[in-house]
Amino acid sequence: MPANKTAILSADAEAALLKPIDAYIDAIQDKIDALRLEGTDKVIALSSEIESVKRDRSISKQEAAELVAGYTKELEVAKSVEAANKSQVDTLIVEARAYLKDHYEADYLSKVRASCAAEKIVAKDNHDAALAKLAKEHEDLLAGLADSAEIKDEKIVYKNRQFDAKVNYQNELQRIRDRGHDAFSFQYRIIDQLTMSKFTFQENLAQRWENYKYTFNARTFLLNNGLYLAILLIFIALCIITPVVKGSQLLTASNVLNILQQASPRMFLALGVAGLILQSGTDLSIGRQVGMGMVASTIIMHQGVNTGTFFGIVFDFTGLPVVARAFLALAVCIILCTFFSAIAGFFTAKFKMHWFISTMANMLAIFGIVTYATKGVSFGAIEPSIPAMFIPKIGGFPTIILWALAAIIIVWFIWNKTTFGKNMYAVGGNTEAATVSGINVFAVSIGVFILAGILYGFGAWLESLRMVGSGSAAYGQGWETDAIAACVVGGVSFTGGIGKISGVAIGVLIFTALTYSLTILGIDTNLQFVFSGIIILLAVTLDCLKYVQKK
Repeated sequence: MPANKTAILSADAEAALLKPIDAYIDAIQDKIDALRLEGTDKVIALSSEIESVKRDRSISKQEAAELVAGYTKELEVAKSVEAANKSQVDTLIVEARAYLKDHYEADYLSKVRASCAAEKIVAKDNHDAALAKLAKEHEDLLAGLADSAEIKDEKIVYKNRQFDAKVNYQNELQRIRDRGHDAFSFQYRIIDQLTMSKFTFQENLAQRWENYKYTFNARTFLLNNGLYLAILLIFIALCIITPVVKGSQLLTASNVLNILQQASPRMFLALGVAGLILQSGTDLSIGRQVGMGMVASTIIMHQGVNTGTFFGIVFDFTGLPVVARAFLALAVCIILCTFFSAIAGFFTAKFKMHWFISTMANMLAIFGIVTYATKGVSFGAIEPSIPAMFIPKIGGFPTIILWALAAIIIVWFIWNKTTFGKNMYAVGGNTEAATVSGINVFAVSIGVFILAGILYGFGAWLESLRMVGSGSAAYGQGWETDAIAACVVGGVSFTGGIGKISGVAIGVLIFTALTYSLTILGIDTNLQFVFSGIIILLAVTLDCLKYVQKK
């Protein structure tokens, strides 16, 4: 499309369009400034002086009290002036806003945008012409060359010149975008000065949308959100397919609550391993720790005397009160999981052993010990009154969800509001820099494993309550892949130092929803492992691409 070059504004022409708007608004601003001089301006200045005096430790308390008393009297006078002039100031602001609404877009912004559109067309034409000229010169030069080395050099030079032309074109497009953005933003700089940064909701929304458009980059957007979009499309497809295949809707209140209920114990596992991934690590023993915790919980909370043995011993905890057995089971779960996690953490932190090796050794050891001790048998059901006490359904609502919500809040607090949490990010981002800055990297690494162990133990205990027992050494197989996949889908980076608790929570919900949907459709569990592998591969690939782009 040919450019309308008459629409292109020079800098002087643009300034001329803006001049009457500036003159009108400046006149209103002068009136507002005069009304604020003895009122709002003094209130701000005196309030600042009072705070400054209160913080000043170089003067006595008596002197500070006298100064504050004097400033307070002046402040009351200034506030009365401010209140008296408020209606006039508000009227002037309304007048200025109305003028900007009637004139800024029509008389100035629309013309600048038209100029920018025309400039983009001209820039594209100039770029195409420059490329055509380069191609012609390149062909002419090649026609006169016979030596292969010279031909090769000329091709390299030609590619470099093409790249320079592309950079120049991109710089020109950026200049045009900056011009349009500055023209839009100037209106809000005016309003900012008029209202002292008190924007309306619509004004804030307009600025955010404009800033989003201005900073939007398709490549970055796809790197950050491509996986979410793909999963969303898959989930939409599943919602369409399920009624056709199964004759029932996927998105029902019952299914949503089931998804949240299934996700709750897994939330603890994902929150635990998220801290390890934040340190550029991982944990392959999660599933086996869940199995170990399930066995321990079922033995302690078993309905009646245990039918199975542990190292040949038949345990009987029926003599203890039911509540005591529940809390004992929780304590044992946490202690066992924390103990084994701390072992892996010690070898990783002390001997710089790779996380893969230390946690794999943990996985094998746990599975071997529990399977040998139990002969691989399941321990049956726990006392049904225990789940009714700790995770009852109230009006059909599974309260196990509240446990997961509490875990999210607590771990968020640890990550974001404690010194340990800040050190986690520092060590994960750059271990050497963290060491130089005085952070005890060994203690942080052990601490992350211990926190993970506590969360694993809690998650295993909750899963035991949810399933009303069924503890066996084989339980939890493959759960490490689900937890890791949930973290990477939620944006926790394997490069270290990058991740949010909100992302982990979203990742768990997304992953649980998808696996639940596949189960409803009757997809074989083994094929679901394939699905998990693909999700992890795609998520880590996108994470690596983001890391490369950042570098």
